[in-house]
Amino acid sequence: MESSILKSPNLSSPSFGVPSIPALCSSSTSPISSLLLRSLNHRTAAGNFRISCSLSDSSPLPSHSPRRRPDYIPNRISDPNYVRIFDTTLRDGEQSPGATLTSKEKLDIARQLAKLGVDIIEAGFPAASKDDFEAVKTIAETVGNTVDENGYVPVICGLSRCNKKDIETAWEAVKYAKRPRIHTFIATSDIHLKYKLKKSKEEVIEIARNMVRFARSLRCEDVEFSPEDAGRSEREYLYEILGEVIKAGATTLNIPDTVGITLPSEFGQLIADIKTNTRGIQNVISSTHCQNDLGLSTANTLSGAHSGARQVEVTINGIGERAGNASLEEVRSENLLKCYEFFVMAIKCRGDHVLGGLFTGIDTRHIVMTSKMVEEYTGMQTQPHKAIDGMLKHKGTYEIMSPEEIGLQRSNEAGIVLGKLSGRHALRDRLNELGYVLDDGQLSNLFWRFKAVAEQKKRVTDADLIALVSDEVFQPEAVWKLLDMQITCGTLGLSTSTVKLADSDGKEHVACSVGTGPVDAAYKAVDLIVKEPATLLEYSMNAVTEGIDAIATTRVLIRGDNNYSSTNAVTGESVERTFSGTGAGMDIVVSSVKAYVGALNKMLGFKEHSSTLSKTPLETNNVPA
Repeated sequence: MESSILKSPNLSSPSFGVPSIPALCSSSTSPISSLLLRSLNHRTAAGNFRISCSLSDSSPLPSHSPRRRPDYIPNRISDPNYVRIFDTTLRDGEQSPGATLTSKEKLDIARQLAKLGVDIIEAGFPAASKDDFEAVKTIAETVGNTVDENGYVPVICGLSRCNKKDIETAWEAVKYAKRPRIHTFIATSDIHLKYKLKKSKEEVIEIARNMVRFARSLRCEDVEFSPEDAGRSEREYLYEILGEVIKAGATTLNIPDTVGITLPSEFGQLIADIKTNTRGIQNVISSTHCQNDLGLSTANTLSGAHSGARQVEVTINGIGERAGNASLEEVRSENLLKCYEFFVMAIKCRGDHVLGGLFTGIDTRHIVMTSKMVEEYTGMQTQPHKAIDGMLKHKGTYEIMSPEEIGLQRSNEAGIVLGKLSGRHALRDRLNELGYVLDDGQLSNLFWRFKAVAEQKKRVTDADLIALVSDEVFQPEAVWKLLDMQITCGTLGLSTSTVKLADSDGKEHVACSVGTGPVDAAYKAVDLIVKEPATLLEYSMNAVTEGIDAIATTRVLIRGDNNYSSTNAVTGESVERTFSGTGAGMDIVVSSVKAYVGALNKMLGFKEHSSTLSKTPLETNNVPA
């Protein structure tokens, strides 16, 4: 990248006017496209984190000292360079196939997001189901009331469509937080108005205005409005509807590129145009929400921030929902929200140089733990990247950020090799260096698993430890637990399996079955015990290290034959829930059964919680508009 880019007058200050961002096809490369086009198709992995950007100056980047998070005011930020992080992992992220989360898992992730320092947690879509309502309410009551020593407490947000029932339900869920927010939306593009809403532009403006006013009448002082499919909406109409919701009391205007169709130059110009032409825009916060259909979501988000947006809506690991019938692998590789680990670190390493001094309140040291927690709970595995081989004479020659900044330690500097003679303290120290902070109970359970592996392997690697942590810590609440199993298989006859499980009361159950292979036989034996019909949708296995003695990790995705469904926030359609499970072990069949039992536990936990909630009527204020 030429150093002249750094001298551009458009980059010297956080201008809120129309920035000069050349088109991507131009011979003059824009700062946003230069920074991000080389990071496309990347994913975050707990062990490897890469953003490709460079400076003409060969000296290492200066350290970025933490800057004070401004006091929270819904419609204003005292520091014009501060960018709020709006995390929607628990709402948009859970729409991913197989990413169903239990209430406990949602609460765990919300607590971890608070440690990370996100400004707003969109905890869910309360009107989707009673389970979603209770999960959002619990997060509001707990995480939304936990204030740290600096006075930080995250805003807890609930999503709603533009109707009174949704808005009332969202308010009833989030109102227990110290800083509650309602986020309501309605489509504004011509194609959505014609085919989805079947309403005129004037009707949609009236609905949006009335529903924002209704949300404020519930004594909610923090209301966000989103014009769905803003990227394809007619500009003058956008200015008009946004101006009307501002007058009705909206405090944040979120501009979504719902179908991921815009380029960075286009999206940056869209934000700039809205800030120039919308009446009252100076009295609210502008926000972005970009999909990744063309692989440009992070670039679009940075372009929007450069153009004056001061809130960005993002998810951990880039997980997110996409309408249509794409397979799980297509959803992973093409239709994700931006991964805000990339956004945050791009701001951290280039905010002062290229983006006019932009900064966030994220504590990047918690990125690895948060990423791993979301990966294990959702079953949406991040794509690994091979690290640069060899010893660098000077880290600054290729390294723009250190592993320590995101919560990792360099294994070659840690100097710890774990084996069968290693004790608890050595195990705890290495886990801490990997970003895992476990309580005494979790460490004790993990220690005995570690010793069992160490007896069979000369050296226990970091990858082995990560697999063991995933298998012991990031598991759903146990309805059933695998105790023992025995398999007979080969070419001389059908495979047979004997499986022993313990239920939640500790009672042991044994079943035998035959199958076309060892895994099939074992799964059928589990089904005989659990008696909860399910269909196996996906099965995958990986070795975490090289060698015949490697630990195997298994991931399965199941769908209950009974109807477990929720409402899709965007389309309003009923969506069948799927449940993922993971397992790890040196025996591949044991690993497979653990994964299957884990998925069943998640499904049964969801069923039990939903049954409990169905006996409790959902209360709302029924406040008139």
